[in-house]
Amino acid sequence: MRPERQQQIWRSEAGSRLWLSGLIAAMQHAERPEVRRQPVAPEILAELRAQLALTASFRASPISTLRH
Repeated sequence: MRPERQQQIWRSEAGSRLWLSGLIAAMQHAERPEVRRQPVAPEILAELRAQLALTASFRASPISTLRH
């Protein structure tokens, strides 16, 4: 799914709930000991670092004055 489409879906109330439900399910899966013991592939760690860098640079940008 294209990022623009993902943003449109998650901006709706039903989309927000769906996104949050998916996040909770992923966190519950990740907290299981048998999952936590598995090694993480280096390419996934690289993607995660890239995503975290984007998030950090986004936070450094000026806060929008637009009302939501």
